[in-house]
Amino acid sequence: MTQPETIIHLFPEVFSAQERRLIERNGLSASTFRFESGVLGLRLSNDRGELIMLPFQGQQIWTAKFGGRTLTMSSMFSQPRPTKVYLETYGAFFIHCGVTGMGAPSSPQDAHPLHGELPNASYQKAWVVLGEDERGEYIGLSGEYHHTLAFAHNYLAHPLVKLYLGSTLIDASLTIQNLKHTPMELMYLGHINFRPVEGGRIVYSAIPTAEHVRVRKSIPSHIHPGPGYVEFLESLSEDPAQHHEFKPGQVYDPEVVFYIDYLADEQGFAHSMQLLPDGSADYVRHNPTQLDHAIRWIVRTEDQQALGFIEPATAEAEGYTAEKAKGNLKLIPPGGEWSTQLKIGVLDQAAAAQMVQSIARVIEAAQKA
Repeated sequence: MTQPETIIHLFPEVFSAQERRLIERNGLSASTFRFESGVLGLRLSNDRGELIMLPFQGQQIWTAKFGGRTLTMSSMFSQPRPTKVYLETYGAFFIHCGVTGMGAPSSPQDAHPLHGELPNASYQKAWVVLGEDERGEYIGLSGEYHHTLAFAHNYLAHPLVKLYLGSTLIDASLTIQNLKHTPMELMYLGHINFRPVEGGRIVYSAIPTAEHVRVRKSIPSHIHPGPGYVEFLESLSEDPAQHHEFKPGQVYDPEVVFYIDYLADEQGFAHSMQLLPDGSADYVRHNPTQLDHAIRWIVRTEDQQALGFIEPATAEAEGYTAEKAKGNLKLIPPGGEWSTQLKIGVLDQAAAAQMVQSIARVIEAAQKA
């Protein structure tokens, strides 16, 4: 049964170098602190793990940990930095990307930064929520970012992350409200950065052929590949299934990107996992009617280890101009809203085994159709 939420408004003044407990109830808690870099941090905890979030900088999930295991990619950044430049503070577990542009600018006409203005947006408002619904008791973070540019953009972004008691799955949503009296173009990508695990295997609800799992062969300007990179991409494009398993010594340098045609189950959801050697799995569920494109991003170097085994999106990642030419931009009507919901986290061995079977049934049904 849904209960009224308790809302605790956050103000930068309450964040200090010493971590302070903000609220605690029935195994759910929130505490505030300030990174040495000056970035404000919020720790949300349940009885299974914790999230460290940046309430006033993009409302990123900087790190996620369940069962004592860190899910987050390894990067060159030990802490977030107070900047809006995407690559100057990179290493978060989950980042909202968009919305006036998304992906890597690939045209002289692209005025948007890499992945848009949302990743490190300065939120004007942030608040902790505590409540109960049909899934049980939860604690979460929400806020408001008002983006205005004269003669161009005027919208509100409202993200929400919920962490439930007894659960290793996060509910993450975003609502964009168009405040203009004219239609608003929108691009969005949920950048989810797990850490690849040796012996892990990617399992997902798509037919793993070159037709449906396509390698991006264009190289963004911020990527500087070495010898053999183009040949590696060509090999993956011919046989994309060879990237499904993570083996010792396997290198993805500087990165590999796939565009994937996902299939939904009878409830309308698409599913993705990194199935781990112990039978548990990292997991993401998305709705392809909301996010009708899917990107996979893999990096494995001595400096960075990242597995975005699914980054649900409204477009591919070639930048505003290219994606508009493809017809991949969404439109929000005057005064209207757009929203999306994701489920992100960890499945135990039993739930992962069931999901493997469910995904197999979805693929089998599509192949028979």
